[in-house]
Amino acid sequence: MIRLRTVQRLGALALGAAAAGAVMTACTPLVVGGAATTAALVATDRRTSGAQLDDQGIELRAGNAIRDEVGTRARVDVVSYNRHVLLVGEVASQRDKEKVEAVVAGVPNVRRIFNELAVMSTPAFKERANDALLTGKVKAAIVDARDINAAAFKVVTERSTVYLMGLVTNAEAERATEVTRNVQGVQRVVRLFEIVNNETALKLQAKEPPEPPSHAR
Repeated sequence: MIRLRTVQRLGALALGAAAAGAVMTACTPLVVGGAATTAALVATDRRTSGAQLDDQGIELRAGNAIRDEVGTRARVDVVSYNRHVLLVGEVASQRDKEKVEAVVAGVPNVRRIFNELAVMSTPAFKERANDALLTGKVKAAIVDARDINAAAFKVVTERSTVYLMGLVTNAEAERATEVTRNVQGVQRVVRLFEIVNNETALKLQAKEPPEPPSHAR
């Protein structure tokens, strides 16, 4: 178990480093996409295969639609998890922020939108690289936690604010929040979870049809 956890942790750190490299070399203004339980829950994605495919399609379609609508006036990250869409990045005006949300609302299969876009100038590459590294650190910290299922969470970082998404229980949500807040460099944690009970969490792990989840921020 120790060797496996170490490999998982290194993998999470490698993902963070790779993301940072991508940030440092990217030139496009639009980026699409961005991922405490009992030990009995196996580390696997709780979304259905259909939801995962929908999420990929949402990110692609929303990214294209945003590019067509606002062009280079915005840098928007579109992250979809279980058909819930998180928008982070920067736009030139409040009007553009509203336009982006309206465009995404028209994308098929989108159930909910969290519009966290800021009306401000695009941050420097150094800041964006720091966010990518911070995401890696948070993922590694969640993997290192012995009582949490890292695969149940999606981590997104923007301007040192960490957004946590996932189909999780209240206990898992609280534990992941605690772990994230203790990571050096994290200034704020925003919870965008879909809260389920323990029975539903187990069904999701087993890919059985669950009851519709509630929502919690």
